[in-house]
Amino acid sequence: MKPGVRALGIAESFRRDADRSTLAGAVVRADRVVDGLAYRRCTVGGTDATDAVRELIDELGRPDVQYVLLGAVAPAWYNLLDCTRIHEAADRPVIAVTFEVSDGLEAGLRDAFSGSDLEERLATYRSLPDRRDLSVNDETVYVRQLGCDEDEAAEVVRAFTPEGGRPEPIRVASAAARAGDSYADALETEEEDST
Repeated sequence: MKPGVRALGIAESFRRDADRSTLAGAVVRADRVVDGLAYRRCTVGGTDATDAVRELIDELGRPDVQYVLLGAVAPAWYNLLDCTRIHEAADRPVIAVTFEVSDGLEAGLRDAFSGSDLEERLATYRSLPDRRDLSVNDETVYVRQLGCDEDEAAEVVRAFTPEGGRPEPIRVASAAARAGDSYADALETEEEDST
């Protein structure tokens, strides 16, 4: 893959004691140069994460980004991402990369929600593309893709993962989300101290 190919990685910083989760978007080139950042928040346990991701994509407004890499499909305690809607907004391939073995989310969703809250999340979850394992640098990651085939998704994930198993756009976005949370906490502390 050419060094100038860009991907937008999206990841979150989630704290169980907070009612909001920070999402960060990081544009990273295949040669590991960071080329842009944006932030949004979504509700812990809510249904607004997809809209937040779409807003990140719109805010960055980067036609040069060729791929969107998602670091989760259920950020912010089951605030499930609708990958189809994200793909439509991005108008480029969307690849969700997760890092843990899982039997799926249905049991957890059933434990946490009921009624229409459960049904809405189950519908979104069941609409996700199939998940498959992929070997990257002697580690296993789990990939879902829209807008490209399995071979292209594998090539993209491997090209953006120079070491370990975490693609660089997702790793940078995760670090940026944690830093954003830390900064927001510092601002809140300053505001409380000044009153």
